[in-house]
Amino acid sequence: MEFRHLGRSGLIVSEISYGNWITHGSQVEEDAATACVRAALDLGITTFDTADVYAGTRAEEVLGRALKGERREGLEIFTKVYWPTGPGRNDRGLSRKHIMESINGSLRRLQTDHVDLYQAHRFDVSTPLEETMEAFADVVHSGKAHAIGTSEWTAEQLREGHKLARELRIPFISNQPQYSMLWRVIEAEVVPASEELGIGQIVWSPIAQGVLTGKYLPGQPPPAGSRATDEKSGAQFISRFMTDDVLSRVQQLVPLARQAGLTMAQLAVAWVLQNRNVSSAIVGASRPEQLEDNVKAAGITLDADLLKAIDDILDPIVERDPAKTQVPESRP
Repeated sequence: MEFRHLGRSGLIVSEISYGNWITHGSQVEEDAATACVRAALDLGITTFDTADVYAGTRAEEVLGRALKGERREGLEIFTKVYWPTGPGRNDRGLSRKHIMESINGSLRRLQTDHVDLYQAHRFDVSTPLEETMEAFADVVHSGKAHAIGTSEWTAEQLREGHKLARELRIPFISNQPQYSMLWRVIEAEVVPASEELGIGQIVWSPIAQGVLTGKYLPGQPPPAGSRATDEKSGAQFISRFMTDDVLSRVQQLVPLARQAGLTMAQLAVAWVLQNRNVSSAIVGASRPEQLEDNVKAAGITLDADLLKAIDDILDPIVERDPAKTQVPESRP
């Protein structure tokens, strides 16, 4: 495993992070989830990302049990707040009430007295940013989180939040966007702003929900049991990539990966890590062997000719529009 600083902070994270978005507490049984966490640790992953909303809070519980007994100082545990975790009007968003209640719930489920990074899972247009950042400051100053981050914030929102964080004397060090060979909406605005502010990216879906493994073939139904067939495990997210044009172009990457001595998944993860603003790539797994494949992308340098060949193949179908950043229009 290789390691990088998270933005310009002193926090060091593993280049490959383990995330449990649609696996723990829902897609796989707990013994399989625990086996994946144990494999992650054995492979040198120290950074674990989750959120209170995943599997209706169950994902945090599963991760907390799986990590119990590990040396806490040797781990970086990240979680998030924003999406609904209950039926009430205040069980969502980035109000002071929800943030303060949510951090306590997350710590209880994770069986720890602090998280290393507490992230705003989206931007809350219904709450004054000052209220949100003051609540995050109290979380940090109380010792319940070491630093704060965001997910899917625009460049302008990052600048506004970072300015308030500086005034409140709390470290605002990360953003968690979707990023892959196929989805590059952060490159035009978010990455330049983040480099200016010292914010690092912890990217999700580097394999485009599995599309960049090459297992989905044009003109053929998706494999039985795959994510594209399971409405509970992200089928709606993968659907945007399930066109014959996209799948045909992805198949053209197979010989490039082979020539580089990489699997398709390794090529996809290594590609996002070529971006100097990316601190870590989040991967998930339902089986330990998936992790064993993915972690081999750490430390790999892709040469300029390979990067150009990838761009030549994918350019017509790559999404680059910064407006595609997932900003809700109202509180969920």
